[in-house]
Amino acid sequence: MDRVRDLASKKAAVIFTKSSCCMCHSIKQLFYELGASPAVHELDKDSYGREMEWALRGLGCNPSVPAVFIGGKFVGSSKDVISLHVDGTLKQMLMDAKAIWF
Repeated sequence: MDRVRDLASKKAAVIFTKSSCCMCHSIKQLFYELGASPAVHELDKDSYGREMEWALRGLGCNPSVPAVFIGGKFVGSSKDVISLHVDGTLKQMLMDAKAIWF
């Protein structure tokens, strides 16, 4: 859990993913299209990936990826991020965290 929290707090936007996950790819693309440059941690390519995946599940992220943090706070998984985007909240959250500047 400490590793996840540490990585999540190092950048304004952080996404935990798996390289084979299509929803992870979609969420990363959404962030890039909004102008953000998130830190991306692919759990299947990290030696601590399995432990981080369990920690993310402990935060309530099921499935465990994608798991999105903005401003060091857990936002949720793909359905949560898409809902925030649709209602216009996601962009403001990214601006408040200084992940984007417009």
